[in-house]
Parts: sequence; C-alpha cells; structure tokens
Amino acid sequence: MEASAKILTLDNHACNGEWTIVLPRRGKQRRKFPKIRTLEQQLQPWVPTDLESDPNRQSKLIEKMQTSECCNLDEKEFSWIGDIEVFDPVLSATESRVLEVLGCSVLSMNEHGRRRVTKPTIFYMPHCEAELYNNLLQANWGVDLLNCIVLFGNSFELYRYLSEFRNSTLVDSSRHIVAVREFTHEYVIKTISNDYFAAFHDSSWHFFSPVLETELQLFKN
Repeated sequence: MEASAKILTLDNHACNGEWTIVLPRRGKQRRKFPKIRTLEQQLQPWVPTDLESDPNRQSKLIEKMQTSECCNLDEKEFSWIGDIEVFDPVLSATESRVLEVLGCSVLSMNEHGRRRVTKPTIFYMPHCEAELYNNLLQANWGVDLLNCIVLFGNSFELYRYLSEFRNSTLVDSSRHIVAVREFTHEYVIKTISNDYFAAFHDSSWHFFSPVLETELQLFKN
C-alpha cells in the first residue's frame, strides 16, 4: 500500500552545506522505435572538459570545505558509510581532484543514472531530470534491488501529480517513478528558511519496499 508523504523540516540550525531526432518528410510517416540496448551499450566514457587541474583553486576549495560547518568533523567519523562515488557531467578537473583528495571516487563513465546496485546504496540526486530517476529505477527494477536503495531527490509524489496532465514526454520519462509510488515511503523536506529553499525545495527522501516480483511485472520492459 502506498504510504502517504511525510515531512522533514530544515531550519536555520540545519547543516550547511546522470534523443530521438525527428525529421519531417513528405507522405505518410511511420514511427520508428529505437533499438533496445544493453546497459553496457548505454554507458558513455566521460572526462572533464578542462583536462588539467588548477592547484591554486584546488587548495582554496579544500580549505573552504574543511572550514565549513558540515566538514568540521574528523573524516574517520564517516568511515561507516563505505565507498562514496560521485558523478556530475559538469565537474571540472579541479573539482574531481578535490573530491578524490576527500576520499571520493569520481566515475569515469556517464551512466545516465543507470547504476545497478550490488549492496545497500544511498543515491543523492537533488534536482535531477525525471529521466535520470527513471533510468535508476529501471536499472534496478526488482524486489531485492529496490529494497537496497535509498534516494534523496525530487519528490516522486510531484511527478505522479504532473503525469495526470497526460504530457506524453513526461509520462514516458517518469513511468517507473509513477509505478514505484505504490511501494514508496516518501519523507518530504519542508524548507522554512529561505537560506535552504534553493537547495532543498520539492525534495524528499524515498525508501522503496516492494514485496513480490509480480507486483513489478506489469512495468518491466
């Protein structure tokens, strides 16, 4: 049974801080469907646009992060988290190097959100496009896999509401998002301070709990 969305609140005491081209032609047009590709075929090698890191900027970024309220803690206090993997297509070489210095791994492939889990995993994906969330769910469309995922990102309840307008593009890019809502416990982040509105508005924590594979069978490709 679908759980109702709950609300988490952030205030001033809170911590700071992954086409089809249509060409017109004469006569009757026939719709062409893209060939289904394997997950490996959908991955794309990625490198930052600036291939060299800036040592001065790197030092300033590290210093800024180490002096912020969020990072004013011993790194060993977070050792229980395990591996931290990061990807953003707009990361610079300098930012990638800073992340590596801080103990993170920057992915070398653009997976477009299609990361298949092998163990309990938290995905931090604030303000991503619906297609990325949909790709993540599609790549893990199974009971055991979905139960291993905790996702922070745009509210899935909002996508369900928007899909009711029958926008074909939105429906196609969010059908797994809408389908998984029946097995989702969503905790909405309510921002009561303007300091955090841009970072956390319309965001939620999502926990998935399907029980039977047959509950997901209808939506498998």
